Amino acid sequence: MKKLLLIVALVATNVTFILSKNIEANILKVTTTKSENSYTFSVRVKSDETGCKQYCNWWEILDEKGRLLYRRILFHSHPTEQPFTRSGGSLKLDKNQKVYIRAHMNNLGYVGNVFEGTVSSGFKESKNPPKFSTIIEKQKPLPDGCAF
Repeated sequence: MKKLLLIVALVATNVTFILSKNIEANILKVTTTKSENSYTFSVRVKSDETGCKQYCNWWEILDEKGRLLYRRILFHSHPTEQPFTRSGGSLKLDKNQKVYIRAHMNNLGYVGNVFEGTVSSGFKESKNPPKFSTIIEKQKPLPDGCAF
């Protein structure tokens, strides 16, 4: 009986530790090229990755109404490359159009900060990002597995 109680206590301690850790995928920096109506975004992400079971599987750009404008799929995990930067897009945007950029964890969803801004003024962390529809998480394009 003592062994059983000890095992239960150890399991409970480990579960509490796991649940108390804030697992996030945070945007650190966003830059763009300066090509009107064909902007490429470079997004620097810091995420709590362990491999294919837990990794940042995309970052995306949304307009003010919450419509998905672009999603950069990440085909593999980056547990030893933190933070990392990936570029993508050829977006037709007005240089003054406000957009939001956020990252997504494969197993937890949107668990990090959100950046906002415009191509002309730059991008910074949003203090009060809008509540976007959860439907976006199921919208294509979506990743098709994890390479490593």
